[in-house]
Amino acid sequence: MKTPTHARLAAVAVTAVVLPLTAAGCGTDPAVNDATSATSSSSSSSADVVPDDISLPPWPAPGDVPARVAAAGLDLGPMGTAEHYHPMLAITIDGQSVPVPPNIGVDPDTGAMSAVHTHEGDGTIHIEAHTVGDKFTLGQLFTQWGILLTATQIGGAKANAGEEVKVTSNGTPVPGDPASLQLEPDQHIELTLP
Repeated sequence: MKTPTHARLAAVAVTAVVLPLTAAGCGTDPAVNDATSATSSSSSSSADVVPDDISLPPWPAPGDVPARVAAAGLDLGPMGTAEHYHPMLAITIDGQSVPVPPNIGVDPDTGAMSAVHTHEGDGTIHIEAHTVGDKFTLGQLFTQWGILLTATQIGGAKANAGEEVKVTSNGTPVPGDPASLQLEPDQHIELTLP
């Protein structure tokens, strides 16, 4: 009888053959098929995923990627090829730049990715969708990152009384909940918390 560890190792071995990754991160192999999706399940439940609302930056990419991707309403698998664009995210808290880590939405065990993920640590968000016109939000990135994002809080950093997280998209102020901000091509998003 195979133990869960043996089954997991077998899935990783299959994925290593089925899902070749390029060093740059955004390459794709058209031969990759839906078999990779079978490796994206996890024993952890997305219901167990709780965003970090306590710690201050910097925030690393989390290790429980499958559960966080599921909590964001996304799937892990081969990268989509129908649409590919790169919004940029800059975060400033108390005048200090906060890094957006590499590998948000990338499963370290299998290399499978969600449609919204990062590779670099420079704020580049990679959108690689399976369907033209799929819509994604900043909240989905933060859910995968495991960091709480609200109108008054980013992780454990909270706005002072009467203040909110300042959000701009291409220099234009965006009111409301920053988590609902739709990600778009050639977009530069800034989150600032004084």
